[in-house]
Amino acid sequence: MTQQRPKISVMVLMGGYTSEFDISLKSGTVVCTELDTEKYDVYPCVITKNQWYYKENESVKHNVDPGSLAININGKLIHPDVVFNTIHGSPGEDGYIAALCELINIPQTSTHFYAAALSFNKRDCLSVLKAHGIPCAESIYCDLGHPSQFKEVAEKLGLPFFVKPNRSGSSYGVSKVNTEEAYQKALETAFAEDHQILIERALSGVEISVGAYSYQGKPIILTPTEIVSENDFFDLSAKYEGKAREITPARIEKETLREVQKLVHKIYTILEMSGACRADFIVENGQPYFIELNSTPGLSAESLIPQQAKYSGLSLTDFFDRLIQEALYKQKTT
Repeated sequence: MTQQRPKISVMVLMGGYTSEFDISLKSGTVVCTELDTEKYDVYPCVITKNQWYYKENESVKHNVDPGSLAININGKLIHPDVVFNTIHGSPGEDGYIAALCELINIPQTSTHFYAAALSFNKRDCLSVLKAHGIPCAESIYCDLGHPSQFKEVAEKLGLPFFVKPNRSGSSYGVSKVNTEEAYQKALETAFAEDHQILIERALSGVEISVGAYSYQGKPIILTPTEIVSENDFFDLSAKYEGKAREITPARIEKETLREVQKLVHKIYTILEMSGACRADFIVENGQPYFIELNSTPGLSAESLIPQQAKYSGLSLTDFFDRLIQEALYKQKTT
């Protein structure tokens, strides 16, 4: 009689401390639904500023120890074999969860803490990648105490331009500016999310997004998706309220497609990324310009990575399985 192999316990972390809390819950729920329950015992765990807990069902919650990630179920402690990180924003996308997992020696599906922290900080990520020859739009950085004047920004970047929180995702706090009056409102909106902001030239062209992940220690670059927003840009409502067309594969020249995939491979390698990430670009006059990198990309039904995984021939169950197996593989080989 063949002995059945024990299941791997997977803690799916979701929630977090930022405006992306509800979006993260959607991603985490999709992961929990799609994971192969014949291979994995799945524990959906929600992180809030006040409590970390395992949600057994709608009415039953069990505390999770933030120091060890042990789940306390009526006095019995469950220790996860692997963490599936679906937290957008802090503390999942900025490196804190990755650092915690490394300290307590639990493999996790997202990238290592330094790459996560670096990519979450738009200013620092752009500075590093520009030094390696990655094309990026012209930008200005400022903080709450020293906001740049409209005239200075308009002279350097031209009109229109974007005002963005330096450390935020899902287009929270992002505004497109054409006038001085709009600029003042944009500053207020961005500073509500972060005391640091990035002001960036508005590129004119085709917006594309490219997923990547590591498998058996090697980067896999997915097929780009073209984004056609009904709004002025790919803002929050366009992303999550169906006000954009997302076309996979992107309708760009083959040479441009190869170039952008080459750039994503270079970025993934430069930053020594692991796990799944998503890089966003604007193709202006045939040149792809890097915009930002998401180290914990959305995995909800509306998200881009699931579409690209499906186009590559992977079901979500298979894709999520690859991410977990890669996390376990990475722990054994490092």
